[in-house]
Amino acid sequence: MSNLEKDPPELRCTTGNTDDGIEILPPREVPLGGPRAMLVRRTLPQRHRSLIGAWCFVDHYGPDDVADSGGMSVAPHPHTGLQTVSWLFTGEIRHRDSVGTEAMVRPGEVNLMTGGHGISHSEVSTPQTTVLHGAQLWVALPEATRDAPAAFEHHAPEPVEGDGWEARVFLGSLLGSTSPVTTHTPLLGAEVLVGAGTTVRIDVDPTFEHGLLLDTGSVTLDGRGVQSADLAYAAPGRSCLELHALEDSRLLLLGGPPFGEAIVMWWNFVGRTHEEIVKYREEWQAQITADGAVVDDGQRVADGRFGVVANESLPPIPAPAMPNARLKERR
Repeated sequence: MSNLEKDPPELRCTTGNTDDGIEILPPREVPLGGPRAMLVRRTLPQRHRSLIGAWCFVDHYGPDDVADSGGMSVAPHPHTGLQTVSWLFTGEIRHRDSVGTEAMVRPGEVNLMTGGHGISHSEVSTPQTTVLHGAQLWVALPEATRDAPAAFEHHAPEPVEGDGWEARVFLGSLLGSTSPVTTHTPLLGAEVLVGAGTTVRIDVDPTFEHGLLLDTGSVTLDGRGVQSADLAYAAPGRSCLELHALEDSRLLLLGGPPFGEAIVMWWNFVGRTHEEIVKYREEWQAQITADGAVVDDGQRVADGRFGVVANESLPPIPAPAMPNARLKERR
């Protein structure tokens, strides 16, 4: 069973208190659509690191004052070959998708949507939301199940608590807590709160590589300093991770064994070849256009690979033009 404790009497980490194999991935700001574009901090993918386990995309946003930012208003858009994982710290978002789901994303509760063969969805912050703060994550599906039927799951994990820390495990297993949410490769996803001055050691699967996304505060990971909004990467081979909080801190701990497959990722699609991505784009455009123009509301979208988001008045988002060069594989 995984173990998390304060000031353990003996060092059990395989690598000890060292920064060997720790890599800091700083964020870059990316605007998400429209004249009042919501800015997110993107730490994955990066040029030299595309995946951590099957995790292939990490966006971190807020806390944003909705009165200034306009909140989140993401119209229907498509996905293939991946799962989306939505996790909020503050605020509330309405999710609608083409398998008929209408659900809320709330703090401490995970919404996982499987794109697989194809799905479309919208995400809009609710009118009562004044501050929006959270993370949007993607998981690449392996070859065996990347064409799986679209699906949606929701889970509210119970907190696991100890002296100076608290955790919620939303994917996989950690600290004796196991999430029932479906994954197609071994995965770990957990929110961890660590109080100022606390040193904790978390037993982990040594076959996993891990990513620590620091939301707030300041910590060290195996002796390496991590600042707010950084994603710290830890290579496989560790039997535990040692965290020390310099101040009250909140983080997401992500993990999984190296994915071992090359993917091609562009816009909202994960595939295996450039030609597949071109095909997905063409199918989406065919669904959302009539007489050469994008339809003006969700109810007029044609059925097809990506389905139709019911009860959504926002017009669908057209795909951008394909780049002139061939899309490259990521590993």
